[in-house]
Amino acid sequence: MKTYAKALFLALPLSLASFALAQHQTFTVNPDSSQVAFSLGGNGHHVEGTFHVQSGSIDFDRNAQTISGSVVVAAGSGNSGEPSRDKKMNTDVLDVAHFAEVSFVPKSYQGTIAAAGDSTVQVTGVFTLHGTPHDLTVPMQLHIDGANLTAKGHFTVPYVQWGLKDPSVFILKVAKEVGIDLTLVGRLSPSN
Repeated sequence: MKTYAKALFLALPLSLASFALAQHQTFTVNPDSSQVAFSLGGNGHHVEGTFHVQSGSIDFDRNAQTISGSVVVAAGSGNSGEPSRDKKMNTDVLDVAHFAEVSFVPKSYQGTIAAAGDSTVQVTGVFTLHGTPHDLTVPMQLHIDGANLTAKGHFTVPYVQWGLKDPSVFILKVAKEVGIDLTLVGRLSPSN
């Protein structure tokens, strides 16, 4: 019986350590499977399109509820299906020659991230657009299946209020806010 108790005593710290490590993970985004979709209303028309996720790596700890890392989107990758409109968006609105990236750096989250299945959390961080940081909270739906994680969120960017050029001209008026649907797909691994 003493041998069993000794083995249990030695195994307990190891199992607790592996449990703690499982709580601290890194989500590495796969850019080819991820996407940023945008939707912009206007009088008599509606524009939809996508941007390419350039990179992303998010570290989080379920126990401490900490989060860090970044997601970076290529500002010049916007594609609405109309090359002349996309060129105007890139040069006049986003000024991609000077601001090639749009990023989100998470600082905290509220809610519980389940070890498997579905979770809903509120991620607060800094959204940098046109070189200017803005505080933003994004509601995210997470799905974890083994080592695979999919994160989806919807939020609105008041781009004109944030200092970007209003692309409206004479009769053609567009909304001053753009809707964003973010889909991040990637792999989970233990953090070091």
